[in-house]
Amino acid sequence: MAKKDQLITGVDIGSHAIKVCQLQQTGKGYKLLAIGSTTLPPGVVEDGVLQEPDVVGNAIAALFKNLKIKNSKVGISISGYSVIVKKINLEYMTDEELSEYIVAEAEQYIPFDINDVYIDFQKLPTSSQENDRSDIMLVAAKKDVIDDYLLMLHEQKLKPVLVDVDGFALENIWEKMSGNAENIALVDIGASKMNINVIADGVSVLARDVVVGSSQLTDQLANTLNVEEEEAENIKLGMVSAEENQSTVEEIFLQTCTQWILEIKKAIDLYMANNPDNPLKLLVLSGGGAKVKGLLEYIKQETGLDVVLFNPFETMIIDEKKIDRQYLDSIAPEMAIAAGLAIREAAF
Repeated sequence: MAKKDQLITGVDIGSHAIKVCQLQQTGKGYKLLAIGSTTLPPGVVEDGVLQEPDVVGNAIAALFKNLKIKNSKVGISISGYSVIVKKINLEYMTDEELSEYIVAEAEQYIPFDINDVYIDFQKLPTSSQENDRSDIMLVAAKKDVIDDYLLMLHEQKLKPVLVDVDGFALENIWEKMSGNAENIALVDIGASKMNINVIADGVSVLARDVVVGSSQLTDQLANTLNVEEEEAENIKLGMVSAEENQSTVEEIFLQTCTQWILEIKKAIDLYMANNPDNPLKLLVLSGGGAKVKGLLEYIKQETGLDVVLFNPFETMIIDEKKIDRQYLDSIAPEMAIAAGLAIREAAF
């Protein structure tokens, strides 16, 4: 049984909110120790870039204090224009040769100056290695963006030990909790971006961020109905009735959600064009936008796939004296990335 400090605390920093999750590995499975979120003022984080690091840092510190989290080893994830994820196919090389090749040749695969980015890569367990070739997942992230996050965390006396990519954190928690890595599309709809990660035979084959999200739905409802943002948010989630504005609300939903579904279908079509004999079996929906009333059924209808709302805590051990199960179920979809970070062991 691992001690709780061997897992890191997951900190998911979005444009609308910060989500924090702490897990413990036990002999009976994972136990949820702490979970919570706090909203951020508009413009503090934009497209994955810290605009006001002090505001974000103070919000994280307050969350850790409220949740009584003592574990200072944290993991974060990034998305947006500052990170590039690309699958490349190369002649088979040893790890050492591959490392030298990537450092020397990475610039031809990424649209950034090689001196301005941190590079990481992973060999994928694909059959092409038998043909003296191997698939590599290449990740490049802008140094200035990453360094701003690291500095902000250090200033809060936190020790960042992991910087992941949103889609991979999502993949990690789904595979760990479901045991299913076969032909699925993971779709996380946040406030300002949607992350799509298609996994076939246990390997990520398509990962992309799309700049659409659930805040555009809230903004349109607030502006069109002339209501406060909080009321618009409640209408969006089906928590309050739109009453005489029902037809207007439905029209806004249709326009915005259709845009989301077009992006999802684009990714599915691209996968299917390259893998006609290996169809997708399931679409897994997460993120705050996943809770939009009627969205799950709409995606199911438009894609023809089975669609499930992801609750990463469904089979975890929960102390219901400390964490209310109803509250947990209501926030579970938007906590998926934070949980995907929290399930990782600290490497040092």
